[in-house]
Amino acid sequence: MPEFNNPADAEIGRYLANARRVAVVGMSPDRERPSYGVAAALDRLGFEITAVRPDCEDVRGFPAVPELQALPEPADLAVVFRRPETLGAVVDDAIAGRIPGLWFQLGVVDTAAALRARAAGLFVVMDRCIYRDGIPLLQAE
Repeated sequence: MPEFNNPADAEIGRYLANARRVAVVGMSPDRERPSYGVAAALDRLGFEITAVRPDCEDVRGFPAVPELQALPEPADLAVVFRRPETLGAVVDDAIAGRIPGLWFQLGVVDTAAALRARAAGLFVVMDRCIYRDGIPLLQAE
């Protein structure tokens, strides 16, 4: 299988600087979970956050939809907090929902899914934390 390499930091920073709408796939209502903390931090930076969680319409004040295809407007980026074995379906949903970028959080790794997303033209970052790695790049822009 071919190797997957993340985009260069400068490219990631430019992408984030142009993104406004972020879908958080697998966002938890538990304030102690990383997905909630990341969503709250992105919200404080001015991103429009939508939770992607099939079992609710709202996650602690953030609107929620059951899947990426159900977003009222396509997100600029989907930040994914799901088990690696679900990433193939997330990629399918992102492609069908016209989501141009995917960020697979630290530990969320499926090289085949990431390569398939990139081959479909999506911007893909894998196995990095958007809070720790992405936000500083955005602030450097």
